[in-house]
Amino acid sequence: MHSTASDGVLPPGLVVQRAWEAGLDIIALTDHDTLDGLTEALEAGQRLGVRVICGCEFSVRVAWGEMHLLGYFLPPAHPAIERFLIDARQMRFDRARQMVESLQAWGVAISVDDVLAEAGDASIGRPHVARALVRLGKVPDVATAFDEFLGLGRRAYVEKVLPDLALVADLVHGAGGLVSAAHLRDRANRTTLSRLMLDGLDAVEVRHPRHPPEFTAMLDGLAGSLGLLRTGGTDWHGDERDPACHLGAWAVPVEWVMAMEARVASRESRVW
Repeated sequence: MHSTASDGVLPPGLVVQRAWEAGLDIIALTDHDTLDGLTEALEAGQRLGVRVICGCEFSVRVAWGEMHLLGYFLPPAHPAIERFLIDARQMRFDRARQMVESLQAWGVAISVDDVLAEAGDASIGRPHVARALVRLGKVPDVATAFDEFLGLGRRAYVEKVLPDLALVADLVHGAGGLVSAAHLRDRANRTTLSRLMLDGLDAVEVRHPRHPPEFTAMLDGLAGSLGLLRTGGTDWHGDERDPACHLGAWAVPVEWVMAMEARVASRESRVW
């Protein structure tokens, strides 16, 4: 799940409250390239009786280009991860500035300040640029902003500078966490997952709103045969972002969480 710490639409505490209202017992807050919302989310979870697993969604470089990598069971403030994420957020800002410059070259009147007005103190992403375009009346909605300007290969698209999966996996493991490949869709096959495991992959996101039932079943079986942990969820950014991602629709078995905890505990015991 995502909050206004990155590109979600609700503050972390309200994200937890919405989860509580939906009847969820455990959630993971995994904002893009930041841990900033975790303390607020943990406090709300303690107040409401919702367990919050601390996480982060990283962007990493793999064989085909960009992949999103979910880090779970992270400390709310970890020095090595924080240093890494400061650099990642600076690269996000630089990318947003380049997108603004590209939009300006296409005759679109928009400034970096317009994007910052949408992002505030959050980790900047393309959705903030898209929302600025909507607010300025340049496009009717966020989907059109991506279709016309910001989507892969579109007029104002800018490639990310990405770290290797192995580097981020080592960083997360060093902080006591696990990493899961997010929403792989048609990339998910035995060969690809086996290669990712060599770089430190612990788990694969089996349940996701854009995974049809037959694909979910296939990926579940593949994870089991490879010894990968299973993760899943709504990828919720707020109701306005994607009606298919409504809270509670993509719950995962508590056994999956227990298996993740067992893996974390086994690593800790080996360290000691």
